[in-house]
Amino acid sequence: MPDESSFSGVALVTGAAGTGIGAAVALAFAEAGCQRIAITDVNEELLDQTKSKIKSTASNLEVLAVAGDISSSDFAETFVNKVVSSFGRIDYAVNCAGIMGNNQISTETTLDDFDKINNVNYRGCWLSSRAELNAMTKQDPLPNHDSRRPPQRGSIVNIASQLGIVGRPACSAYSASKAAVMAMTRGDAIDYSEHHIRVNCICPGIIDTPMTTSTEERKQLLKPAIDIAPMRRMGLPQEVADCALFLCSSKASFVQGAALVVDGGYVIN
Repeated sequence: MPDESSFSGVALVTGAAGTGIGAAVALAFAEAGCQRIAITDVNEELLDQTKSKIKSTASNLEVLAVAGDISSSDFAETFVNKVVSSFGRIDYAVNCAGIMGNNQISTETTLDDFDKINNVNYRGCWLSSRAELNAMTKQDPLPNHDSRRPPQRGSIVNIASQLGIVGRPACSAYSASKAAVMAMTRGDAIDYSEHHIRVNCICPGIIDTPMTTSTEERKQLLKPAIDIAPMRRMGLPQEVADCALFLCSSKASFVQGAALVVDGGYVIN
């Protein structure tokens, strides 16, 4: 893992409520020594819980928590502007907000369901990333931990999915939304390299979060995917968070446009 000196800048995390991946990422930044962290989620109550957990890790932390819907173009831009106004810059952004699919084939998927899935998983990620990139291009880069490497103006990590790479039955809308995140990541990585901004994504497998374990029906639905993966278990949110911090850090200085698969081996089986 990167040492604390790797995170002297400002971190922004979307989808940071509760005990999911976003909350784990925000806490990981705090535990790694990042002292200015901005978080957002549509669930204000759970977002406040994440804020309290982050602040409990150190006395000198500054945490900005703003509840809102990242699929709204007005909110995504407003939130990023608040972060810059409060902290002066954004150095690491991890876009974690997402929802599950509807588990239906295309001819059974309503337009409302299709829009709901894509508005959060793809549109929301794109709106957030676009606002973050706009802020990052206007700031001075941070020095690298290694003077031989170029300085980094910013790093963005988008959360995609293993199902953006491979398919499964009754999952076309969700898979497409995550494949779009991967394609967007590659395009932005090309376009913003000249600005010394890196853009990568993570493709998690089945992760042990309230989204995947909230009901027995959900657990049974996901069990075949867990059994397919060679490691035959759910991943931990912290295991995804560790990878996000690596990609954000200057130790990943030559990693650009990558899709890091964190799935216990699901896609290789």
